[in-house]
Amino acid sequence: MGVHLGFRAGLHCGIAVAFGLFVASPALAKHSEKAKGSKHAEASDHSEHAGSADETGSQELAKKLSNPISDLVSVPFQFNWENGVGPDNGLKTVLNIQPVVPFEISHKWNLIERWIMPYVSQPEYLQNASGLSDITFSSFFSPNTGKSLIWGVGPVLTLPMSSDAAVGSGQWSAGPTFVVLKLQGDWIYGLLWNQQWSYATVSDRARLAVNQGFFQPFIAWTRPSGVTVTLQSESIANWNAAENSTWTVPINLLVSKVTTLGPFPFSVQGGAGVYVASPDSGPDWKLRAAFTLILPRRR
Repeated sequence: MGVHLGFRAGLHCGIAVAFGLFVASPALAKHSEKAKGSKHAEASDHSEHAGSADETGSQELAKKLSNPISDLVSVPFQFNWENGVGPDNGLKTVLNIQPVVPFEISHKWNLIERWIMPYVSQPEYLQNASGLSDITFSSFFSPNTGKSLIWGVGPVLTLPMSSDAAVGSGQWSAGPTFVVLKLQGDWIYGLLWNQQWSYATVSDRARLAVNQGFFQPFIAWTRPSGVTVTLQSESIANWNAAENSTWTVPINLLVSKVTTLGPFPFSVQGGAGVYVASPDSGPDWKLRAAFTLILPRRR
């Protein structure tokens, strides 16, 4: 009964969040238009903002936001509610702060730096442990070909931020990462992958070595209004786990909308996911809300 009530409450919360985001979007856009009318003298400064909705168009900006290695400087704040965790079907929350910073290292090559900085709050069966979890840092070298097929390759590094096993791995890990995607009309589809192995620990506590793969297939449909519908997964394979606990596979359906926040382009997103595979103590379903601020990029 508690699980059903939790699901119903979570679903209502998700609907409320999504509704609030989309109701707020026109208001933000209207406020931005008024600000532009009263501050016309600043228009030349606003035009220097790479990814400006006026320059690129809402749909083009939405496409770039769906591209993990685009030329946008962005700071997503992603809130996740993972439900059905542990023997008492508890709630785990994760706030991911995921800045992306691209650099043009030559007229043929770009370097894209991506961070994932999670703050985790565990359920009761893990003593309500909370704190900054492992930070994942990725670098992608991507050719600037101007073609619809885009790819990038580079190293990925995990920086341990806690020796608490309920919060992070407590180990330094590294490996390769790769992304490939195709732009085709209103559609974007592709795959982001990495594989990491641990090479050092942060304490004397015995730990299972990290040997983990990450697979993120995605397909996104963008509209001229700036709305994007995305179907994706963020699957994790723990190759050192028991056979029935190797895979954690969520299927996520997400809807986002490009708008503005003051002078800056801004994206809001809401969605939900279901886990088709997870360890015995893993979650059953999740809700997500995300806000992405796009920052100026001087050329």
